[in-house]
Order: sequence, then C-alpha cells, then structure tokens
Amino acid sequence: MSSIVCTSSSNSSTTLIFNRRKQSRKSRASLFQYNGLKSVKTTQLGSSSLDIRGFVTTSAARCGKIKAMASPKRETDPKKRIVITGMGLVSVFGSDIDAYYNKLLDGVSGITPIDRFDASEYSVRFGGQIRDFSSKGYIDGKNDRRLDDCWRYCLVAGKRALDDAGLGKQVIDTMEKTRMGVLVGSGMGGVKSFSNGVEALVEKGHKKITPFFVPYVISNMGSALLAIDTGFMGPNYSIAAACATSNHCFIAAANHIRRGDADLMVAGGTDDVLTPIGVAGFIACRALSQRNDEPHKASRPWDRNRDGFVLGEGAGVLIMESLEHAMKRGAKVYAEFLGGAATCDAHHMTDPRPDGLGVSSCIIKSLQDAGVAPEEVNYVNAHATSTPAGDLAEFNAIKKVFKNTSELKMNGTKSMIGHALGAAGALEAIATIKAINTGWLHPTINQYELEPNVTIDTVPNVKKQHQVNVAISNSFGFGGHNSVVVFAPFGP
Repeated sequence: MSSIVCTSSSNSSTTLIFNRRKQSRKSRASLFQYNGLKSVKTTQLGSSSLDIRGFVTTSAARCGKIKAMASPKRETDPKKRIVITGMGLVSVFGSDIDAYYNKLLDGVSGITPIDRFDASEYSVRFGGQIRDFSSKGYIDGKNDRRLDDCWRYCLVAGKRALDDAGLGKQVIDTMEKTRMGVLVGSGMGGVKSFSNGVEALVEKGHKKITPFFVPYVISNMGSALLAIDTGFMGPNYSIAAACATSNHCFIAAANHIRRGDADLMVAGGTDDVLTPIGVAGFIACRALSQRNDEPHKASRPWDRNRDGFVLGEGAGVLIMESLEHAMKRGAKVYAEFLGGAATCDAHHMTDPRPDGLGVSSCIIKSLQDAGVAPEEVNYVNAHATSTPAGDLAEFNAIKKVFKNTSELKMNGTKSMIGHALGAAGALEAIATIKAINTGWLHPTINQYELEPNVTIDTVPNVKKQHQVNVAISNSFGFGGHNSVVVFAPFGP
C-alpha cells in the first residue's frame, strides 16, 4: 500500500503527498446547475453499484427523449483519473486564491462604478472592474505594456497556477514537455486590441495598424503565450463557447489526459470586456442590469427584482493532471475532476430554451461521464447570472434531474464578482474547489425576495458550513452552449 500524508485546516486545501508506488482504489460514489449567459475533510466513500434510474426522462417536440444510461462507474485507472494540483486567478478581488475566497465567504460585492473610461453617457455605468492589477514577476515590462489585458490576465493566472502546483521553471525543465499542454479559452479574445485597431484604421489609415493587431485579437493567443513561456509542447489550442468556454476547456483537457495525449494540462478561461465597445455591445443586447444607483446590489440571482446580469472580467486556470503523474512527482491534490459534458439548446442566439431540455440533458450526461448518481450530489455552483429568464430556466432544469433536493445547496458566485464571460466558469470552478476544501459555501448575496418557485437552498446572504460530497458547476452561453463539470473531494 502507498503511504498518504494528509494535512488540512479550515482555510487551506487538503494536501496529499504520495510515494511513487501505485495505489488501489475502491469505486466511490458521489452533483448540480443551468442558464443565463451562466470541507474540510476528504471523504472516502464506500464501494457501491451505481444506478441512475432516478434520472427523469424529458421529452420535447422534435427532440424525443433523454435516455438514462444504467450503472455509472467511477474511473479507477490512475492514468485516467484527473486531479487538480494547482489553481491561479485574476479577479476583482485580486490574484490570491485565499483572499478571493474569503471575500466571497464574507459576502463582499466587487461591483463598482466603471472608471476605466468615461461611461457617463452609458445607460449602464458599473461592473466588476479589476483595479490595481499587477503582473510583476510574471510578464516582462515590454510585453506588459503591449499586451491586451485579456492575455495579461491569462499569463498571470496561468503562471500562478503553475507555481501553486509546485511547477516552477527548474521543475518543469526536468519533465517531458511534449506531454504537457495548454487549453485556455476566451469568449471574446482581445477586445481592446480590436477596438484600438479599428480606431487607428478609421482615424489614421491602414498603415498605422500595429503588427500586433492580429496576434493580440485572436482568441488562441492566451494558450500560445503560456506555451511559449513554459515550453509546453503538448495539445494547445483555444475554445470559444461564449460563457461556457472555461468548462469546455476543462472537459477537453481532461479528455486529452484520459486518451493518453498528455500527462498534465493547464486549462481555464480569460476575458476582459469592460471596454467602451464591450459594455456598449451588451447594453445593445439588453442583457445588463441597469441598477446604476446601487451597483453592489445589481447582481441578485433568483431574486424577484433581478433585471439582468453585471459584466465582470478576469481569468482562472486549473492544473489538471493524471493521478499517476501527480503521485510520481509528489504533488498536492485539491480535488478530483470526475467528468463533464456539453450540449446545445438549439433554440435561440441569446435566450434559454424554455423547457430546459438542453441543460437537464447536459447535467445527466455530465453525471454519466463522472460515474456519479444524482443522490450523491449535494452542491451546485450555479450559472445564476441574475437574468429574468435564465435563473429560473436553470433551476427548473435542475429540478427535472434531481428528485430529492433536501440536502442540495446551490449558490451564485456572480452575485459578487459579476459575469466574467469566458472566464466565469474557471473562477467558479475555483470557488467550487475551495468549498470542497474548506467546508464553507459562500453566500448568494442580494437575496431580498426569493422567487417563490425556487425551493432549493440558495445560501442567501450568509455563508454556510457544508461538507461537499460531489459538486457540479454549470456554465451556459449565448448560442445555447451548455456545459457542466463535476468535482469531488479526492480520496485514493
């Protein structure tokens, strides 16, 4: 048997250090969420035969039925089990993981008036604007001055995640870099670079376009820059699925490891749309809250008086690696990535599908991929964007899948940080993992008058202690893109 040294505290992740010998693992069993743009101890669960007959089959016109597949099983092969060994972010609450989660636990709103540009004539003048961002120690001065903020956020989050995973340059240089990849997506890419380029073209002519215009606009550049800096030569590309981007990247990264393409993947999302054109575009979509007089109260998932989402920005990155690889290098493990799934509403460019079929089927498929039964899930980090249609559509989809929600809790991270679009899923995945590690769920703030049909505990306004068994994090995006990922406490 391999030895495991485990240390934990209420404010730090469980740390597991392995020797190089293989470990046997019993099959364990361990769920949740839907639409909009969207513990303390590690628990060893007993061996069980899983049955998902509790799934509801849902029909819709021209779509037939969702077919429940029987007897899911957890992955046991250490080459295919995926663990999270590092986390990094750039957020409205800074770039430190613990500081970020402590702000969430305290119910602090990061939504403030926009002062990055003159928004006085805009009908929406607030957002989750990042202030006092520093890339010192992560990006050299010349590139720091040149890069679009979208890629600055990506590089800092990615390198902080690598540092957190114990993967400094000296360690990386001893590893097989052709088996290490990067998959960081972006919903919008270099919006500021694009806007500046168009402005230069109109005002000064085509000869004044910077040679960096195209490289800094295209959405794959975050993954490329991280690979250039680290030398990672494994799978490398970007996924753009609007606000479902990060979860799509996690799923694809995990599949590369499962297939044997890579031992380790750097995965997540980044976006920076708090620019004049970005804010104006979402105002034109009529998607944003207009609560200019009380910006800190604007994002209010499931509240009867919600009036739209709040734009945010940032980046989030996870280090995902095979259990075997993590064990060999003696890595700490924050949580296990059990699986995920992606579907499409095939309904409308911006509105959620009213019957929730796309979302409920996505949840079912994610549980199938994870080898998890519905009754094992007791926490959902919801997409919960604070839109009138999206919040209820997500809730209704959840209710279709889960029969008994008495032990289920769900919360909305966006109530405090806003909607960071392609980065939202990554920032929420980090919050989900911290909930697993600390045993505390952050509140959904601004819950003044809950929708009467919402009967699941939304952790209103005040944090709650809760030992997470299995957690699901939902992300949904314009175009009808749905994605759900499943995390659980790690047990060998």
